[in-house]
Amino acid sequence: MKNKTFKAFIVEESSDKIFSHGIKEASIDDLPQGEVLIRVNYSSLNYKDALSASGNKGVTRKYPHTPGIDASGIVEHSQTKNFKKGDPVIVTSYDLGMNTPGGFGQYIHVPANWVVPLPKGLSLEQSMILGTAGFTAAMSVERLVSGVSPDQGTILVTGATGGVGSLAVAILVKLGYGVAGVSGKPDTGFLKGLGAKEIIARDTFLEDSAPLLLKPRWAGVIDTVGGNILATAIKSTHEGGIVTCCGNVSSPDLPINVFPFILRGISLFGIDSQHCHMALRQRLWRNLSTDWKPDNLESLSSKIGLKDLGPSIGLILKGQLKGRTLVDLG
Repeated sequence: MKNKTFKAFIVEESSDKIFSHGIKEASIDDLPQGEVLIRVNYSSLNYKDALSASGNKGVTRKYPHTPGIDASGIVEHSQTKNFKKGDPVIVTSYDLGMNTPGGFGQYIHVPANWVVPLPKGLSLEQSMILGTAGFTAAMSVERLVSGVSPDQGTILVTGATGGVGSLAVAILVKLGYGVAGVSGKPDTGFLKGLGAKEIIARDTFLEDSAPLLLKPRWAGVIDTVGGNILATAIKSTHEGGIVTCCGNVSSPDLPINVFPFILRGISLFGIDSQHCHMALRQRLWRNLSTDWKPDNLESLSSKIGLKDLGPSIGLILKGQLKGRTLVDLG
């Protein structure tokens, strides 16, 4: 493989702090040292990828850089007995696509303890329709189902048309939960197609958010956006309800008091998929390949190539994408 080149979506920073991106030739020799070399078949576009491609130094410190926090593909070379050439695998989270060249290149070189064997029941393509978004949704669902059963009431999902939100809706519906979704997008057909029984416009949801406590409506909540939407969701959750949070696109601040927690016993769980330990990671991927696998998985995504990443990055930064964007590197 010495001196072998491949195509990659590379972001560069000019001397005057202007960022540009395009498809260029990269060399396997220039990839960081790692125990497993993987030929990437598919990746997916996430909000964090768009931040990296835009020069956000909180995500990526040094450029040139290849984003892509998700990758699925075939092992080309392995220095560990855990993987062999030809194995189909998944890599998400850790430092992939942040400061380590990621899945928007046709090859990645990563530590073996980042790599998950592709579980039976998932194709490489399906694994990237799920990707970090699906895995984060699965972590959220696991927290919720540990304390809330389908007969206890409706589960609220915020940011429901986004990647994590739409997959959370699909998984919960598959598991028999009634789901309501909050969205800032006017189109309700997408969420109804996933099985959501109620769609609430974001502005409507926030109309009466000022009181310290609100009428309880939700048995549990999966929040993907943070800010006042999360606060309003917590204040309107039933006694003993479980709320998970995994995003801050609305705001990193949480404008709330302690009353929902001490008067209703509500539990708030933070979801960190980046540093999830491997035993849980493998178990959740097995769940996603079997009982938790959405029936309508393919309908949740649109497929693009590397050449289409630029426009799609602009759309996701504006909040104009629904569902998942699969990146085909074939």
